[in-house]
Amino acid sequence: MTSKNRRDFLRLAAGSIGAASAFGMLPPGIRKALALPANNVTGTINDIEHIVILMQENRSFDHYFGTLRGVRGFGDPRPIQLPGGVPVWHQPNGTGYVLPFHPQADNLGLQFVQDLAHDWQSTHLAWNNGIYDQWVPQKGEATMAYFTREDIPFHYALADAFTICDAYHCSLLGPTDPNRYYMWTGWVGNDGSGGGPVIDNAEAGYDWSTYPERLQAAGVSWKIYQDAGEGLDAAHYWGWTGDAPYIGNYGDNSLLYFHQYQNSQPGDPLFQGALIGTNALNGDGFFDQLQADVTNGTLPQVSWIAAPEAYSEHGNWPANYGAWYVSQVLDVLTSNADLWSKTVFIITYDENDGFFDHVPPPYAPANANIGLSTVDIANEIYPGDADNMAGPYGLGVRVPMLIVSPWTKGGFVCSQTFDHTSIIQFIEQRFGSQYPGLMESNITAWRRAICGDLTAAFNFATPDATLPELPSTAGYVPPDNDRHNDFDAVPPIDQALPKQEPGLRFARALPYAFDVSGHIEAGSGRYWLDFANTGAAGAAFQIYSSNRSDGPWSYTLGSGTTTTDHWTGNEYALSAYGPNGFLRMFSGDLAAAIADGGANPEVTTSYDAAAGNLVLQLQNTGSGDCVLSLSPNFYSNAAAQAIALAAGQTVTVNWPIAANANWYDISLTSDSDPRYLRRLAGHFEDGNPSVSDPAIGIDGDRIFGDSFE
Repeated sequence: MTSKNRRDFLRLAAGSIGAASAFGMLPPGIRKALALPANNVTGTINDIEHIVILMQENRSFDHYFGTLRGVRGFGDPRPIQLPGGVPVWHQPNGTGYVLPFHPQADNLGLQFVQDLAHDWQSTHLAWNNGIYDQWVPQKGEATMAYFTREDIPFHYALADAFTICDAYHCSLLGPTDPNRYYMWTGWVGNDGSGGGPVIDNAEAGYDWSTYPERLQAAGVSWKIYQDAGEGLDAAHYWGWTGDAPYIGNYGDNSLLYFHQYQNSQPGDPLFQGALIGTNALNGDGFFDQLQADVTNGTLPQVSWIAAPEAYSEHGNWPANYGAWYVSQVLDVLTSNADLWSKTVFIITYDENDGFFDHVPPPYAPANANIGLSTVDIANEIYPGDADNMAGPYGLGVRVPMLIVSPWTKGGFVCSQTFDHTSIIQFIEQRFGSQYPGLMESNITAWRRAICGDLTAAFNFATPDATLPELPSTAGYVPPDNDRHNDFDAVPPIDQALPKQEPGLRFARALPYAFDVSGHIEAGSGRYWLDFANTGAAGAAFQIYSSNRSDGPWSYTLGSGTTTTDHWTGNEYALSAYGPNGFLRMFSGDLAAAIADGGANPEVTTSYDAAAGNLVLQLQNTGSGDCVLSLSPNFYSNAAAQAIALAAGQTVTVNWPIAANANWYDISLTSDSDPRYLRRLAGHFEDGNPSVSDPAIGIDGDRIFGDSFE
């Protein structure tokens, strides 16, 4: 993109993004702290001195942020198609379908919405080997419920002020504890060691290594902030044994299920780091210990926070109780302006409860019948047991992820694939060079290949100095200490697809460079897909077919690798989905293409970064002539181009993308085959920040013109 195009585009994007609420709405302490620039001594990740992680409970990405502007939500222009050709939003219910719906309730963010099934078995059945069409039968109609900005304004304000990750997945297709083991240990004892693998909430006591132990051995300070409730010994994992949801830690400090912590004694590092907390029963505030460490400048290098059940945002607790809790943590962290300038606050969710999300998670293919991987998939497939089906551990469903820090201001979206192990990888990246021994061996090779280390979400060199503005959460303080009845979320009689907020969002540069192309092998009657990854990060692709009953198929490519696979049959209709809206569609009549006199056109792509073009190389290897029609699906109102392609001829076409912030979505059809289609869509990464997909949330209409001016 030329500097002028980029400047004009970012100017338009800024106007689209707009301002938040008035600066005066900020509490004075936060206004002062966020007005200060980031610690910028080296302009690198080493300027971070403190990493604070708050993992809340049980919300999917679409459930919270499907309507948020500029993320891959309900306005996704390239969703997968279910059997029958309908978009993934149309989840079957036996007699028809249920669309995502907004429950009709006053103050939805303060409602006790019902909890849904979120165990291994029901989640894998909903996922249905990647077909992704059993959400309602397995989870109930409430799986399709979602919130809006009006319901959870504080969450949306955080996303608008800082950075949201819209390709962050939980780690396992299952419940809370295993997902938290991924955050704290890198896996669930996948190799059978230490009492693993664990795919449920048994909390039976385990012995494999944890990441805080690795931090301790390396000399990196760490701590768990929590309320001790009635005690955190082996009999009181949750801080209580009865029903006291407004104290304790809800069992979300999963380190307490490991024998090495249970057997530790006062004064031992593991005890001091994981088994102490505030005593709310005796009048302590939930944040007293955190406040003392922030005030005194003794906040550890790495810390985790576990909230009481009532504030955890679990599916059957009000989302805005959690908003109040998060805002209190942020108030504490920003009360010491110097410390805040050196701190990263990570907010994520352990799993999705049973709430629907429309993006199928990447997964390791168990055998060559369902895909291929150029990286080792060892310890990524659960063999099954008497109560639970065999299947991939994960990745799991997308969940919200917000990174709040002086280096992530500005309302950005980061669309690299992440999971809970990415948090460990981020700690490795920050402290690994300074403290040897921090590489977590529990994280599998496959997971490291496709899940980034979160650094793409940051701007360390020139951090944003603008002032985020957040609404008050004072009205979200629980009025009592009761557990209230669930609100039943029921879909409306008249259904409609949800509308996503229009407009753009600044986007972080991603380390991706990959492609999928196709070709016919005339001698064998096979259609081949050729995968290539020249980027710095691994990538996972899922292939769906609209004219076959088998599939989908999963393909993982490590950095700098290639692979290829084939499908048989005279007619082929394959769609390849990859990270950040990447799509390639291939359909046609194979027999007609290889017949005598048949045209066999194919397309491969490359990028001319200097000129800002997507370069299409069109080649006809058949014995007959054809005319291809090249037309835009989004981003441009340009007229279709007719391209004559004689037998044996190759033609190069330059398709401008710079004026569209390097986004493209185009189709090729052929007069030689009514079934012929090649659709190419995605984003070219040139190493610079960009903007979110402009086609999101526009109801399929073409946008702008030939440029953004």
